[in-house]
Amino acid sequence: MLNKSPQSYIDRAKDAPAWAISLAVHVVIMMLMASITYVAQNPDRNLLLSSAIDEPLDEKYIFDVTVADQLGTEANFDTLSASLAATQDPQQAEKDPVQEKLEEELLEVEMPNTDLVSRPSDAELVEAVEVAGQTEHTGGVEGAMDRLTLEIATSLNDKPTLAIWLFDASGSLEERREAIAKRFEIVYKQLGMLDASKKEKIPLETAVVSYGQTTKFITEKPVTDVSELIKAIREIESDTSGKEFVFDAVSKVSNRWQSYKTKLRRNVMLIIVTDEKGDDVELLEKTINFNKRLGMPVYCVGNAAVFGRDQAFVTTTWEENGQSFTMDIPTDQGPETIYPERLQLPFWGGNQRQYDQMSASFGPYALTRLCAETGGLYLVSADVQDATSFDPAIMRSYAPDYRPIRLVDLELRKNKAKAALLMAAQQSRVNSIPIPTLQFRADTDNILRQQVTEAQKPLAVLDYQLQQLMGILESGVKDRDKLVEPRWRAGFDLAVGRVLAMRARALGYNEMCAEMKSSPKKFEDDKNNHWRMVPSEEISSGSTVKKLAEQADEYLTRVITEHPGTPWEMLARREKEQALGWEWHEFFRDVPSMNGANPNDPMLLLAEEEKKKQMAKQPPKPKNIPKL
Repeated sequence: MLNKSPQSYIDRAKDAPAWAISLAVHVVIMMLMASITYVAQNPDRNLLLSSAIDEPLDEKYIFDVTVADQLGTEANFDTLSASLAATQDPQQAEKDPVQEKLEEELLEVEMPNTDLVSRPSDAELVEAVEVAGQTEHTGGVEGAMDRLTLEIATSLNDKPTLAIWLFDASGSLEERREAIAKRFEIVYKQLGMLDASKKEKIPLETAVVSYGQTTKFITEKPVTDVSELIKAIREIESDTSGKEFVFDAVSKVSNRWQSYKTKLRRNVMLIIVTDEKGDDVELLEKTINFNKRLGMPVYCVGNAAVFGRDQAFVTTTWEENGQSFTMDIPTDQGPETIYPERLQLPFWGGNQRQYDQMSASFGPYALTRLCAETGGLYLVSADVQDATSFDPAIMRSYAPDYRPIRLVDLELRKNKAKAALLMAAQQSRVNSIPIPTLQFRADTDNILRQQVTEAQKPLAVLDYQLQQLMGILESGVKDRDKLVEPRWRAGFDLAVGRVLAMRARALGYNEMCAEMKSSPKKFEDDKNNHWRMVPSEEISSGSTVKKLAEQADEYLTRVITEHPGTPWEMLARREKEQALGWEWHEFFRDVPSMNGANPNDPMLLLAEEEKKKQMAKQPPKPKNIPKL
């Protein structure tokens, strides 16, 4: 067999007729065009965004919220919105409106590259997501200042920096402001600003601002002299309005000195010093949007939020008309989450305050999220006063959700257990839960019946409210196993366990009262004149109460087992400390004579006069309670 060289094929092609060459070329062109047509007709190759939701959301389980998410509404994007793109694409024009809305909210858009704001690298973006919402416990003001010194030094290693301090002007912050003023000289020494041997000073400028009902620029321009800074902090006048418009202050400061970032190309960082959450949360989203877009991180030296509550109580002493007063004054220090997740249910008997005043281990939601979104830190320098605190290492797994509000709302719509928990928490805040009477006077059977009848009235209201809460929580039980976050599992199980336990007690209480009314018990000791209803491990009521008690024990035990060292475990243990059954105990107490005395008896007048005298001896109440 002969091998032909390539040159021989070329020579033969040259000898071929022109029509054959033309035919071969056209065949090749037609094959290429066919392959291109095939790709264009395959819609799966051009799909830009696929939806994970194939059916409209069930509106029945959507949690109705009033907080609007405005993140990014003022950004200047070059990318068409999803709704506008749909009008130009025939394949998207017929989309389901619910699906189109979800895609518009979830569609990722990129900030345009400009000379003012440089786009971070992919590694920096990943790192920012990982530390979002980070809270650090610094062990006091000194520790917070040391941590901030490190942050300032890191910024200075990058480029010249402007550090702006925003001080809450409330009277309750006087001590903290003074502690920071004393620490400033140490901070500057650590940064090398006071080292006379250095010919070139580190390019750090600092500004001091105070805020309350209004924002005041204590230093009209940034300064470098540490003595001027200390003087500026000590010149801050206390704001007695009781208002802390912190987000308005951040916006004004950022706008005033944004040129340091955009024109002078310096780093700008804001440091808030406060002990409350702020009264203008409605500005949160716009504030986040502006500072995040310009790359101006916000740090906060603040207090831990009170767990699941809006207010904590601070013991305050002040002078009024030459007299000293000491009172527990409520302050806005919580909650740590965007929506309240804790049911406001009382415990029957015992001290309630220690369970209301619990540390959340995280800062108030809005301030913490502002720090997280802008790349700063929330530094806990003080805990809730007289509160039980928890190990930050354990609580790190129970961090609140600091993602944009719209994404949080979407998660609530997807999981009925989450939505049910938040609805039940809101319901318990609106309706006050009555605490039943546990002691009954029993001079005679008629008096006993009257007392028991009156005690059952608030129980009817309580049982109705508990049934409402049970109905709400039952709608989320089937999605409970879908909860993957420890925080949500702990919160849902605790809520169900507590409502079931309270309902078991309420029904058992009512049955014990009904039995006492129909057949009053006789005292074993004739000297006794009162009955007290006390908790009992034995449940003598009907099967319904026993079933509720068993279910309550199952949920509460699960909280204790799965979430040790957390506020949820502490509350579950407190709920289980009190037995779910009831029994009667008799005792004696002095009571006014029931001899049917004439209401005009002079003795009664004397008693009234004596009461007035006793009231006159009591110290006067303060008229001007401080607003913290």
